[in-house]
Amino acid sequence: MYGLTRATVTLIASAIAGFLIWLATQIGTSSNGDYWASYGVIAAAGLVMALSQLLGGWTKWGWPRISLHVFLVAFVPVAIAVVWIVIFHQPHHGLGRNHIRNWSNDIGIDGFVRDFTDYVGVLAFGLGLVFGYSFDTTGPIVHRQRSEAPAEPTVAEKTAPAPPRDAPPREAPPGDAPPRDAAPGDAPPPE
Repeated sequence: MYGLTRATVTLIASAIAGFLIWLATQIGTSSNGDYWASYGVIAAAGLVMALSQLLGGWTKWGWPRISLHVFLVAFVPVAIAVVWIVIFHQPHHGLGRNHIRNWSNDIGIDGFVRDFTDYVGVLAFGLGLVFGYSFDTTGPIVHRQRSEAPAEPTVAEKTAPAPPRDAPPREAPPGDAPPRDAAPGDAPPPE
């Protein structure tokens, strides 16, 4: 059942992602607005594919949540690099295109960034995919009945509370106290 559910959801998500990519071709990239809308739709296609694995697998049967570590360590650096390249290839000036181009030239990566001209769509799709990977599911919430309480005593029951500071010292149990005739520094007699 699990394999069939995941396969079906993956097929449906692939169809949706394909439709979104086709929709991006209809938007075009002639103006800055069209450019950003087109690549935003392509990024949404990548997000749909990542979420299909989360929802289709539903491996832990819990609610989706964002993984802060994956978001900060993986998504944020990828987003910075991809957005830098996408802004660099924007068709008209605006939204920092000229700044990004100048900065790329200043730090010597303009040739590297320019090489992505034909692959901006792939980068946008990948950005959506990595964002989708930032999500995970939590495990199911287990409700215990009172009869399902643990058999062992709790930690609080195992340890005695500390005596108050002004209480008289407790006597040690028999066998733990040193013999009364031995001096405090003497070693016990050999056996």
